[in-house]
Amino acid sequence: MPGYVEDRWYTKRPDPTTGEKRKTARYGQGKRYRVAGVPGVRDRSFEKLTGAAGAKAWLAKAQHQASAGEFIDPRNGSIPLRQYVEDEWWPQQSYDDPGTEATVKGRIWNHILPHLGATPLNGVKTPQLRAWLKTVKSSLGEGTVNEVWGSLSSILQAAVDDERITKNYCKSQKSVRPPARPEPKARAWSKSQVFAVRSALPARFRIMVDVGVGAGLRQGEVLGLAVEDIDAEAEVIHVRRQVKKVGAKLVFALPKGRKTRSVPVATQLLEAVQAHLVEFPAKKVTLPWGNPAAAETEKEAKDRAPQTYELIVTGPRGGAVRRDSWDTRAWKPALAAAGLIPAPTVSKRPLKYKPGYSRTTVKYVESRKHGFHALRHTFASVQLDARETIISVSKWLGHADPSITLRIYAHMMPEADGRGRAAMQAWLTTDS
Repeated sequence: MPGYVEDRWYTKRPDPTTGEKRKTARYGQGKRYRVAGVPGVRDRSFEKLTGAAGAKAWLAKAQHQASAGEFIDPRNGSIPLRQYVEDEWWPQQSYDDPGTEATVKGRIWNHILPHLGATPLNGVKTPQLRAWLKTVKSSLGEGTVNEVWGSLSSILQAAVDDERITKNYCKSQKSVRPPARPEPKARAWSKSQVFAVRSALPARFRIMVDVGVGAGLRQGEVLGLAVEDIDAEAEVIHVRRQVKKVGAKLVFALPKGRKTRSVPVATQLLEAVQAHLVEFPAKKVTLPWGNPAAAETEKEAKDRAPQTYELIVTGPRGGAVRRDSWDTRAWKPALAAAGLIPAPTVSKRPLKYKPGYSRTTVKYVESRKHGFHALRHTFASVQLDARETIISVSKWLGHADPSITLRIYAHMMPEADGRGRAAMQAWLTTDS
């Protein structure tokens, strides 16, 4: 196998007179030994203390791995994790959904790079992962930790594929693992809870509860519902878009999963929509499609071109509703009024730039189980209680696969264990 170890402090041939090795011009300067001549492997020098033995061991390893096409120079992995992410990995990532891009970037820049960014790629091993995992667990929920771990694993796997490191320690060992993703378990509201929250909302927003519980739409889908999506004759609501926030701006976008769907609805819901439109007429709203950033190509300009829809739910001034401010100003006060969450804490903070003035801050507790999604869970529970098939309910909810619906709502299926128990009892008591 080609390759050799060169002693750069002495000439290869001895002095013809004395028979001793002669010193070279670089004697005593720099690293003494150099491994060279291995095809596809960069030359590597070794310190005096490492000696010829270290150089020979490196040569043998490089020759063996190079012949098998598996050689990875450890010097490639000396780059800090942050530099690799910012200069090489992140610029190569591509996301169809800018919201997803922002979420992934937030995980990496907020929870990975602050703790591991200065660590060399080839230094992210079991001890480092153990310490980092302990840190993020102290401030993040189990589901978020699981997602952040997945992002770090993707980065390290890319580094393996880029031949910067030989192993992705997120995958190659079992002593350090992230917490399992919590199993989703939906909770439906009672009819009295639904009505209590609805009545506590401002009148213009009560239709959101009707559509959420009556058709299972997500909050953004309700906010993106237009007059043209209501098919009263077929008794169907078409779910074709959502209003979502990208950065600080609102856009229209396809529903979650990039799938449109149609949901059969009760006559009462259609009548409620019509009554709402009489009191609060639909307004035309124009927003970019998918991404509010300036287009850089003709295709992007076409894909992101502003679109106009006559929205059923709008703000008091006629614009699209922003989910975050609506949650704080309308939804949570209604939850508190209905007794589902505690009353908010109210505090006053002095304004530094206006002596004698203060700002009143109203803060509600966080309660994911009482988010708008509770209405969607209630819709599913009613359908399953009526023994609609899991396939139909999955289709109406817009899930990618019925197995997702089953995992989330299996506990809502009535008498699932009772019917099986009765069937087995009948089978056991029947004469063979």
